[in-house]
Amino acid sequence: MQGVDTRMQQIAHSERTLPEHAELADLEQQISAVRDDLVRAQTVASDTQREFVKAEADVEQVRQRAARDQARLDSGQGGHKDLESLQHEIATLARRQGDLEDVELEVMERLEGAGADVERLSAQQAELAATASQVTERRDAALGKLADERLRLERERSGMVLGLDAALLALYEKIRESTGTGAAMLRARRCEGCRLELNPQDMQRIRAAADDDVVRCEECRRILVRTGESGL
Repeated sequence: MQGVDTRMQQIAHSERTLPEHAELADLEQQISAVRDDLVRAQTVASDTQREFVKAEADVEQVRQRAARDQARLDSGQGGHKDLESLQHEIATLARRQGDLEDVELEVMERLEGAGADVERLSAQQAELAATASQVTERRDAALGKLADERLRLERERSGMVLGLDAALLALYEKIRESTGTGAAMLRARRCEGCRLELNPQDMQRIRAAADDDVVRCEECRRILVRTGESGL
């Protein structure tokens, strides 16, 4: 039964320390960082898009005004001073339009860069999510196998308990609760619980004990299981 209990402890340890746990934790940190970067990139892209719309509107407003002035100039209506004023305003608007178009171009370039950042981070986020999904599947499969083995061992243990003396079982459980293992093999005069070799006096005591007597290691107090390999 101790072998079953030891294996169940190993299963519990394996469940806690599967490499997929650490891998998923690392992936979650990466996903969180990329998610934050993506939100910032989307915010920049949104702000830049509004800035670009305004720049387009500013250029169009100047262009329309220049077109109206040019139409008035082409019509020849108005006095000489009015026409000179229109020519001056058209020239001023042309310079203004050029400046605004430079601004529009600069904003457009920033918008393209922001859009590229969003696409890159979105792709990175999708890739990390896919990897996390694969790792999760591996983890769940491993946990499923361990759970199946644990269930089999629990059933096996239940059958073993039925054949044990109640007092012996209580002693075993008490020792196991305090030390992790309640019984250990006595092999070649050595307790496999604490790995210490028994002294001659203890070996003599155990030799003199009846087969159904409960003998314990004087060092670790575990129940000793005697076999043909015990060195008795």
